[in-house]
Amino acid sequence: MKSTAKKKIFINNMITYCMVIAAWLIMQFMISGGHISSLVKGLLVPFCIYVIMAVSLNLTVGILGELSLGHAGFMCVGAFAGALFSKCMKGSIDPTLSLVIAIFIGAAAAAVFGILIGIPVQGITGTPQASTFTIGVILVLVTLFIVLNIINSRTGRAIMAIRDNRIAAESVGINITKYKLLAFSVSAALAGVAGVLYAHNLTTLTALPKNFGYNMSIMILVYVVLGGIGNIRGSVIAAVVLYMLPELLRGLSNYRMLIYAVVLILAMLFNSAPQFVVLRERIAQNFRKKEKEAA
Repeated sequence: MKSTAKKKIFINNMITYCMVIAAWLIMQFMISGGHISSLVKGLLVPFCIYVIMAVSLNLTVGILGELSLGHAGFMCVGAFAGALFSKCMKGSIDPTLSLVIAIFIGAAAAAVFGILIGIPVQGITGTPQASTFTIGVILVLVTLFIVLNIINSRTGRAIMAIRDNRIAAESVGINITKYKLLAFSVSAALAGVAGVLYAHNLTTLTALPKNFGYNMSIMILVYVVLGGIGNIRGSVIAAVVLYMLPELLRGLSNYRMLIYAVVLILAMLFNSAPQFVVLRERIAQNFRKKEKEAA
């Protein structure tokens, strides 16, 4: 029984990884063939940034069960820490190596200052533009690997026990503070990684409300909720689709936000409305039944 459950978890995780790798391969093929516009090329790294943000926030909101509206603050800490390091090292070491080191520094800074969210008032200019779509996809895969392994481990089960019933979890000896801080710190560190990727996709970094403010945190939370709370693969899909949609609708300037709002409402109904939930479960049961019959 345990081996069957582990096999199912492994297959689900591999589907998620393969989905990301397939998307990268398709985009690389289209870029090499000249089928991608400069506008879409400019969106590739932000796609990766918001996927990392959504997946990392889902660890706190979906798995731990705690609402966090300061996720953009962790991204800000990571962005400025990484950008400052790369600016100081500019010309001394290879930009890609500088980005790798900056990622670790940004993640550490965001984890350390996970509770103290402060917005820097001074901007940083001259950060090397070392972020690429390939690096972004690698970081997405690393984020997925970390989060999925935490969820499917003993630690993840303890965190979910706290989410489901704190009193019962404490009664069986689970250290509430330890596991909450662990989930929050990992989530903050991954947001810091997204911040470093964000900083190295720009030449000038400033801490403006539109970049790291309350609305950014709400937007990431929307990705998590509409992708399905606790559903990591859903967070990936929701982040890509909902970030891409307004850009694709730019030609419909008068109806752009109306269409976007309708899509959000439909997505929320699909994920939350009881009728849709029952329908999804019925379809999943039929699919599993067909799989058993085929086996």
